[in-house]
Amino acid sequence: MKVNVFIERERKDVEIELKDNSTVKDLLKILKINPVTVITTINDEVITEDYKLNDKDKIEIHSVVSGG
Repeated sequence: MKVNVFIERERKDVEIELKDNSTVKDLLKILKINPVTVITTINDEVITEDYKLNDKDKIEIHSVVSGG
C-alpha cells in the first residue's frame, strides 16, 4: 500500500510504500523519526502509534515544540 505523508518540519510531501497492516509506528521507523518528537494526524484528527494505516491515507507529521 502507499500513503501520502506531509512532514511539517521539512515542509515536504512524500509518498511511502508500506506493507499491508502497517502502523504509524512502522511509518515513523521508516522515516527515521522519533515518535516522542512528533504528533501524527489524519484529517486533523490525532492518531496514535498503533493506528493501522490504509492505502492512500493522507498523513501529517507535526513536530512537537516545548520549552519554558
